[in-house]
Amino acid sequence: MKTAHLVVLVAGLGLSATAFASGTHAGGHDGTIGQPGKAGKVNRTITVEMNDAMRYSPANIDVKQGETIRFVVRNVGKVKHEFVIGTEAELKAHYEQMMKFPDMEHEDPQTASVAPGKQGEVIWQFTRAGKVDFACLQPGHYDAGMKGYVDVAKKR
Repeated sequence: MKTAHLVVLVAGLGLSATAFASGTHAGGHDGTIGQPGKAGKVNRTITVEMNDAMRYSPANIDVKQGETIRFVVRNVGKVKHEFVIGTEAELKAHYEQMMKFPDMEHEDPQTASVAPGKQGEVIWQFTRAGKVDFACLQPGHYDAGMKGYVDVAKKR
């Protein structure tokens, strides 16, 4: 009986971690922060470097509402880093999950997990004006200040 309960518990934990890792992150696709962009509609490319000082360069990015941006994220460090777009609340909640499940993998369109010395990309369309956050959700990185934001100027 104890074994059956353990199997159900472990299976449940696995499903919730997988669902969170591959889900919409509490509304990331409802238009609040934008939507996945199409490669053929990219307006411009912005390169963002991630380093082991737990910083992005640049950390603050200006775009216009409606723009589709190709973020080329380069990991110039010696440890794995991520570039995850979301609201501050979504990023904090996901970070708490990452602290519990540090080996969780991501395949979300607003996420690039990048090994040391490699690069990845995120293509994102910013549909609403305002601030959109991004962060590294690897355990310890967010707390160390590895975050930034995109300032989306209202379309004129």
